[in-house]
Amino acid sequence: MSVTQQEIDSLFERSGTGPLSGIVVADFGRVLAAPYCTMLLADMGATVLKVESLEGDETRSWMPPVFEGESTYYMSINRNKHSIALDFRNPDDLEIARKIAAKSDVFVENFKPHGLARFGLDYASVQALNPTVIYASVTGFGTTGGADLPGYDLLVQGAAGLMSLTGAPETVPFRAGVAVFDVFTGLHTCIAILAALQHRTNTGEGQLVELNLMSTALSAMVNQTGAYAIAGVTPRRLGNEHPSIYPYSPFPTSDGDIILAIGNDHQFKVFAETIGAPELLDDARFATNRDRSQHRDALRPILEQILQTKTTAEWFELFRAKSLPCAPINDVAQGIQFAESIGLEPIVTVGQGEKTQPGVRNPTLFSKTPVTYDLVPPTLNQSGDAIRAWAQQ
Repeated sequence: MSVTQQEIDSLFERSGTGPLSGIVVADFGRVLAAPYCTMLLADMGATVLKVESLEGDETRSWMPPVFEGESTYYMSINRNKHSIALDFRNPDDLEIARKIAAKSDVFVENFKPHGLARFGLDYASVQALNPTVIYASVTGFGTTGGADLPGYDLLVQGAAGLMSLTGAPETVPFRAGVAVFDVFTGLHTCIAILAALQHRTNTGEGQLVELNLMSTALSAMVNQTGAYAIAGVTPRRLGNEHPSIYPYSPFPTSDGDIILAIGNDHQFKVFAETIGAPELLDDARFATNRDRSQHRDALRPILEQILQTKTTAEWFELFRAKSLPCAPINDVAQGIQFAESIGLEPIVTVGQGEKTQPGVRNPTLFSKTPVTYDLVPPTLNQSGDAIRAWAQQ
């Protein structure tokens, strides 16, 4: 199919001048960690060329929910990208893949460890074609002893210990309600790519960046893994409570629950006065955060009795007026509505002209180079002809 230069140029046109304008990203990622990373790069102005199999990214088939017949899972992490479908077993398609790699600033992949080597798309091969490339590789359990383990977030939540911390003491371990380590790894990958791009600016050198979900998980569990690494303490499941702070959990009200996060002694003083229980401040069991943590079984019933005298909304307004950390427990719809009520504008319009859809705002605000939402998530191979033509120029 004949492609005009204008169609090729359209791959690089954006409505704004994001901080990554001019950077071309070859996105060989699938599912969540890598595509989430590349969407963040795309939001910041990078041109992202999503290289898919002929069947497409697995998340295209992960439904329900759906929006206009498409998977909302896929649509949540693939805006601002251009899609090309290639069969690496086809020599012509593989040559296009290599040319895309050769012309890109950044190459992102999350295949099984060493899975791209047989196609000549591993780091050594791509670096030979493109010496200054930033090559970001994401795996589940690293490339050494865990290379054979499938890299699914749920497996990492179990293996890293997060599930052992999630749920009440009397329940079985639970997974988090979101693939947290896929998302965290995507964020770390984005950070690493930005750092590597800065290094390239300073030195002209490209490099290999490697991340894995397991290492990200252990880092992301911060104080919990730190407790073991530093003091040999194995944390246990506490439900919604915190091992080191009290009160720091949901408490029942007359019509639901309110979350309290009283993180220091001054906050507890204001809290005790606000709930009409200043006598708590004279009780030695509750004098300091350490005391309250140690005597939480004595403090909880006192607080429950008081907090059940008003509604969640009433307490929230009282505590908010005193700048005390608190929040209701919302469902996802209520969470978005709450963000709207405080002016965060969480829903944006993705796309331009006749083809638009709702999306969730990128959380980063730039004063001079704002993120943009120019392109709805691409249909499979939507820009295939234009990308092929560009790769062969």
